[in-house]
Amino acid sequence: MITNFAVSGEPFRVFAAGVLLLIGVSATSVQAGYLTPEETTAVEELSTYLNSFKTLRAEFTQISPQGRVFRGILFLSKPGRLRLEYAPPNPFLVISAGTWVVIENRKQKTTDQYPLAATLLKLLLAEEINLLQETRVRSVEASGGVSTISVEDRNRAIPGKLVLIFDANRKQLSQWIVEIDKGKRMTISLANLKTGVDQDGNLFEANIPKENESR
Repeated sequence: MITNFAVSGEPFRVFAAGVLLLIGVSATSVQAGYLTPEETTAVEELSTYLNSFKTLRAEFTQISPQGRVFRGILFLSKPGRLRLEYAPPNPFLVISAGTWVVIENRKQKTTDQYPLAATLLKLLLAEEINLLQETRVRSVEASGGVSTISVEDRNRAIPGKLVLIFDANRKQLSQWIVEIDKGKRMTISLANLKTGVDQDGNLFEANIPKENESR
């Protein structure tokens, strides 16, 4: 059940802003700290897991900075492709088609586009992922077989922080969190993950303006 949702007025604007937070287009960052051998091992284990599959399907629950809850289905196909299909009555659809991230409002028939390379999603959708080499690791916490690893873009070209929560016992990514300035965060929790599944390429087709397609 989806709660506290409207498709017009202030709640709609809040949700639209939250989707931008989800893909990580605005935030601040600080210097990464030194990693212990145990922390390095935890980061390497997460990288190994992320490289163990090319496709993924999961149910997701999204919690906005205001505490609103939305649910849907996530499809992932590396490199570069992602689909977040929200359950009705939420009209939004988020698609990464490889180069552009498209946010579509199916009710209002509007779209917005952002380069994938300018969002934090690129850290999850790369063909080969090495978090130690390709990100700045901000912090690592491990307890009870669960690792919480916070990273940011290595060159700080993309503002924001991505927190990955990895269940080392079950070998599953259970959550990712995008954090921005002033403590705002968007949480995506995953359930019923299936990796290595066949994906219909049509799932990742998006309405991209021709001027963007040629870039």
